[in-house]
Amino acid sequence: MINLIKKLFYKYKKFIKFSIVGFGNLFVSLITYYILIYFSINYQIANIGGFITGSLNGYIWNKIWVFKNSKRDMGSIIKFYLTYMSTWLLSALLLYIWVEKMGISDKIAPVINVFITTPINYLLNKYWVFKKNKKSM
Repeated sequence: MINLIKKLFYKYKKFIKFSIVGFGNLFVSLITYYILIYFSINYQIANIGGFITGSLNGYIWNKIWVFKNSKRDMGSIIKFYLTYMSTWLLSALLLYIWVEKMGISDKIAPVINVFITTPINYLLNKYWVFKKNKKSM
């Protein structure tokens, strides 16, 4: 049983690390979001603030800890922000649907979005943004 756990951990090590970073991003994003909501900032503007702080946190930690052997160029930064911008747009659309159309609390809706956007972000980051250099393989 222990060998199976070790094997699974090794197989999914990057996803586990990405998830840990993701929880950190969620924390940073939500703290920013809730602080802005507390000061009566519109929830969509608060969502932008959360996106900015969370994605910056994510880029730094993914670059230095999760995808260490990835390309180190301006292209990876652009791809990273294109990835996060596309999933942020999806998140903004879903946030509008959850809050305005379905009546879900603006405090709960961003948490729901995490379960939708995280797998998309992981796949795009792993296979497009931080793909390994052929030299480091």
